[in-house]
Amino acid sequence: MLFDVVPENFFRPLAAPGKIAYWECLCRLFAVTSRQLSFGVERDVLVDELQFYFDSAMAAQLSEEELEGANSGKMSSRDKANFVLRRLESYGWISVETDHSYVQRVNFRDYAVQMMKTLLNISEEKKTEYQGYIYTIYSLARSGGESPGIALLQIVENTDALVTGLKSLNANIKRYIDELTKHSTVAEILDALLNDYYSNVVDKAYHRLLTSDNVSKFRPEILERLEANSRSSRYLNKASAEIAELKEVTSEEAREQVLTMLHEVIGTFRQMDDILGEINKKNTRYQRAAINRARFLLSSGEDIRGQLKDILIYMNEQITEKELDYNAVYELEEMDRLIRIFSTEYLDLDSLYAPIEGKKEFVPEKIQVPLPDAKLRAGKRKAMMEKLEKILSPAKINAYVDEMLGERSWMLASEFPLSEGDTFIRLIYVRLYGQRKNMRYELELQKSVEKEGYRFRDFIIRRREENVR
Repeated sequence: MLFDVVPENFFRPLAAPGKIAYWECLCRLFAVTSRQLSFGVERDVLVDELQFYFDSAMAAQLSEEELEGANSGKMSSRDKANFVLRRLESYGWISVETDHSYVQRVNFRDYAVQMMKTLLNISEEKKTEYQGYIYTIYSLARSGGESPGIALLQIVENTDALVTGLKSLNANIKRYIDELTKHSTVAEILDALLNDYYSNVVDKAYHRLLTSDNVSKFRPEILERLEANSRSSRYLNKASAEIAELKEVTSEEAREQVLTMLHEVIGTFRQMDDILGEINKKNTRYQRAAINRARFLLSSGEDIRGQLKDILIYMNEQITEKELDYNAVYELEEMDRLIRIFSTEYLDLDSLYAPIEGKKEFVPEKIQVPLPDAKLRAGKRKAMMEKLEKILSPAKINAYVDEMLGERSWMLASEFPLSEGDTFIRLIYVRLYGQRKNMRYELELQKSVEKEGYRFRDFIIRRREENVR
């Protein structure tokens, strides 16, 4: 159980009112101790480090609740440093020991070291490097090695880390999809898509997953080697002997564990396409949802679509302003004039009037086969072709960029005539498709600009070298 190892009040510093001060103190202490041969250092050195922190103007303040009973009104920076060390010791983050020279040394506890590394990775938003996991598994599977049991344990550990990273990426994209509905303006949607989403998901994880970190490059040989090992008596005997010694189990139990680990890793790699397919679907769904939402907010007019858009935007503003629940939309007074719902009694066939029909002789009429109206068909075909022409595909965006660049090798997005027609929509697709390798141009982000009523992050559109005229 967790609290058999970690003290019950271990997480209290990170949940207390002065949690920012505690966290910054922990980071400074961990940085100092990490440079030593062990995670221990003289207490006076750490007191000096924390005193310097509390003397700085950027230091966070400890809460009065934390300092209650400690004569907080007269505490100096050094007193606060000693106070924090005593509290961290009582919470189980550090331990203080006295060596043979009567010098007190402070050590981070083993579980606190692991916790700090994890929290720092979260704080620094470190992304999973899939290449490291995949290449490690690939190398261990290829090498025969003198320690196949230890290598197998490392393969299982790295496979678990790889799958955890992929599932995390999958969940991360879902979070962006869920948060998309919180953005109510085109600027917020495009910033979420082109800056936040592309920077934190596409560029850092998704793009590498499809290129340098692609599982398909290494998977065939990994599966081939592992399946061969599962059929090799020599490998199974040697790996089982190592596992039996490491885990202190019998040879039969160790052999069963080796086979189980091999089959689990093989099964994981065979089923990895399901996770990758789900990631691809969610990435496409997010981009499509963002573009459609932006296009919806940009559309305007007196037609049914434009009027419905204005009604929905107004209702959303009122709900946000009055802090209503979406299920309580009918609390808005305007809804009474907008929609009328009438109650009625139950109707059945017996309650409807059935007129009396006289008996007449039935004379069948000749069925006339209508001939197709060539003019009507031509008009519909023309309308359909015009609609297809408006669909912005990568090929059309390539042609549009070539047309705008002309003889130039590059130009700024802000140079586009944004006030003309659907130029801004086309510019969104230029930015969106610019991430693909098969496009004839590449992008380079610049500073934010404001032009023709639009505010966006400008970027350079540069013709690729192989397409320079």
